[in-house]
Amino acid sequence: MVKKYNGAESIMKKKLITLFVICLLGLSLFACSQQDGTQKETSTVTSVDVNTENSDVSVQYGAQGAKTEKNINIEKMLAYAIQDEYLAYAEYKYILETFSNPKPFSNIINAEQKHIDLLKPLFAKYNYQVPANTSKDYLLYPDSIGDALKTGVQVEIDNIAMYEAFLKEELPADIKAVFEELKAGSENHKKAFEKN
Repeated sequence: MVKKYNGAESIMKKKLITLFVICLLGLSLFACSQQDGTQKETSTVTSVDVNTENSDVSVQYGAQGAKTEKNINIEKMLAYAIQDEYLAYAEYKYILETFSNPKPFSNIINAEQKHIDLLKPLFAKYNYQVPANTSKDYLLYPDSIGDALKTGVQVEIDNIAMYEAFLKEELPADIKAVFEELKAGSENHKKAFEKN
């Protein structure tokens, strides 16, 4: 014999099932958000580890992108170079704003802008598009002036290594001259950070 439910019992049963499903979904979402929060917490940089050997090799920006590039050409070299100069400028700007204009950052940031200005005409000459400045997506956030100086040293080490790799390639004379000048500038910046 089949039991028949009246309308009120049927509606109540549907509401209970719906409530049960909502509770299960809520618990699942809560568990996922807790897991995501844990992962984010462990991957957020609060104090700077300046050893980039352990950095995310999937980053395709600036010196880190150049380091992992398999098919380098002049256009990509110029793109990675200007990205890295954008990144250095943005990092030093953040440090200046956060730590009240510390030296040598207050001097070096102007040089980073000059580096950017040296690269831009090469894009025009060789008919390449200048990449958008998305450097803010790759910033480190040092929490002390000591960490900021270590960050500066590492930024310049990575920059120098990138230009050294580029200079091993066959390059037009004007691009080679700019890369050599930018590498020399980065060597001076590294010394200034180390001195402080």
